[in-house]
Amino acid sequence: MKLSQTFIRAASTSAKADNPKFYAMVLDFTRASANILETKLIDDSQIKIGYDNAARSAQHEALKRTAVQKKNDINGIFNHMMPCNTVLETSFRVRMDDGSSQVFSGYRAQHSHHRLPTKGGMRYAPDVDMDEVKALAALMTWKCSVANVPFGGAKAGITCDTKKYSKNELERITRAFTQQLTKHGFLGPSIDVPAPDMYTGEQEMAWMANEYQRLNPTELNASGCVTGKPISQGGVHGRVSATGRGVYHGVDLFCNSKKYMDMVGLTTGLEGKTYVMQGFGNVGFHSSRYFNRHGAKCIGVVEWDGCLFNENGIDIYALDEHKMKTGSITGFSGARAWDESKEGSLIEVECDILGACAKEKVITADNAGRIKAKVIAEGANGPVTPLAHEILVKNKCLVIPDLYLNAGGVTVSYFEWLKNLNHVSYGRLTWEFTRDQNMAILQSVGDSIGKTVTPSADLEKRIHGATEKDIVHSGLAFTMKRSGVKIMETADEYGLGLDIRSAAYITSIKNVYECYKEAGFA
Repeated sequence: MKLSQTFIRAASTSAKADNPKFYAMVLDFTRASANILETKLIDDSQIKIGYDNAARSAQHEALKRTAVQKKNDINGIFNHMMPCNTVLETSFRVRMDDGSSQVFSGYRAQHSHHRLPTKGGMRYAPDVDMDEVKALAALMTWKCSVANVPFGGAKAGITCDTKKYSKNELERITRAFTQQLTKHGFLGPSIDVPAPDMYTGEQEMAWMANEYQRLNPTELNASGCVTGKPISQGGVHGRVSATGRGVYHGVDLFCNSKKYMDMVGLTTGLEGKTYVMQGFGNVGFHSSRYFNRHGAKCIGVVEWDGCLFNENGIDIYALDEHKMKTGSITGFSGARAWDESKEGSLIEVECDILGACAKEKVITADNAGRIKAKVIAEGANGPVTPLAHEILVKNKCLVIPDLYLNAGGVTVSYFEWLKNLNHVSYGRLTWEFTRDQNMAILQSVGDSIGKTVTPSADLEKRIHGATEKDIVHSGLAFTMKRSGVKIMETADEYGLGLDIRSAAYITSIKNVYECYKEAGFA
C-alpha cells in the first residue's frame, strides 16, 4: 500500500509539467522521498517466521496479522502527513488614505500540527494565492523538521502590491489581517507564530505583535505571537541576517566535503570559488556577505529589474549601498549591465556556485541543461522544479535543497520565540558571572606560575562572556552543521549520491513520522 492516490495524482501532474503548480511541485518532491522511506519502514516491520511445524502456523497467522496492521499504520501516518491540516481564506475591508475602502484577500495555511505552535512567514505580493501558501506551509514543516526546530509548518499571505500603498495604509492592512487571524484561531504564541517573508519585515511584525497584544491584554506571552520583530519589541540579535547566514553555513559544509566536491569536480572550501547570486534582497545580500568573507567572489547578480556582471568581482557592499539609495541595482558603476536578450540568461554563465535566492521555479526543465554551475544553493523556496532537479543531478550538479539551506531564518525565529517566552535576553543572567569566573581562572594561573597572565586579543574579547548575538550565531552554526551531517548520513544510507534533496526530505519526513507514531492516534 502506497500513499493515497489523490496525492499521487496531484504530485505526478507536477512531474510531467514544465511549469508545475507550486503546491503540486512540493507534493512531488515529498511523495518521491516518502515512498522510499515508507517502503523501508514497511520492510523493516515485517516479521519473518519459519514453517517448521504445524504448531507454529497459528502463531504465524497472528504475526502476519500484526505485520499487516503495522503496514496499515505506517501508510495511515504517511497519508496524514501530506495535506495541510487547516487552511484559512479570508476577505477583509481596509480604509484607504483618501477615505475609500478596499477589500483584500488573506490566506493562512497550517500544514502540520504534529508540533505546536505552527510557524511560517507572511508575504505580501500581488500574485499570492492559496496554492502558493499551502506549498510554502508544507515546505515549512519539512524545513523545521530537518533542522530539529519543534514547530509545525505554516504560511500566510495577502494579495497586494506593497508599492501601491502608503505606510499608514500598510499598517491598517496588517492590523486588519491580524484581527482576522486572531478571530479565527490562527495566531498566538502557543498556536501559530508568523514571521517576515517577501515584502514584509520588522515593521509589519511589530504592527502584528502590537495588534495581538491590544486584542489579548491578559496574554503574558503575547510578544511571542510573531518573530522577526525589532529588538525594541522583543526581537533577537541576528534575526535579519539569519537566513543568509544559514545559506552560508550549509554551502560551506558541503563545499568542505571532499567526497561531494570530488563528485562535482571542485576543490574543497569556499576560497577562490566564483558565484552568481540570483536575487539581491535580504537572503541574497547576506549570503553574499558571508561567501565573500570566506574567500568566494561574486561575478554576477540577477534582480527583477536588471543583471550585473564583472568577472573580476563585484563589491557587494557598494552594490547594496547603491541599491539602498536608488532602489535598484541598475546603474551600478562597479559592474557592467548584462543584456539577457542578447547574451543569454546570467544564471547560465560559467561559475562554481549559483545562489538561487529570489523566488520559486527559476530553474526548470527548459534551462536546467544549460546551467554550468557545479553547486546550486537554494536560498529561496522552491527555485528548482522536479524535472529540472532530475536533469541537474544527472549532470553531476550538487543541489543543496531549500528545506535545509533556507532553515536559518526559522532556526533563529525559534531562538526569538524562546526569548519571548523566557522574558529575558540571552546572556543577561550570566554575563557578569562568566566574566568574573574567567578573570578568576586567569588570576589563579598567574599566581601558580608567579607572573601576570595577559590574555590575547581574541581571549580578551571572549572573556566577558557571550553576547546575545554570539549565542544566536553559535546556535545557528551548530544547527546547520548537525542537520547537514545528518542529511549526508541519510544520503549514504540510501545510496542517493548527489540527490541531496531526497536525503533531506527523507530525514525530515522520518522525524515527523516518528512524532506521530510515538504520540499515537487520538
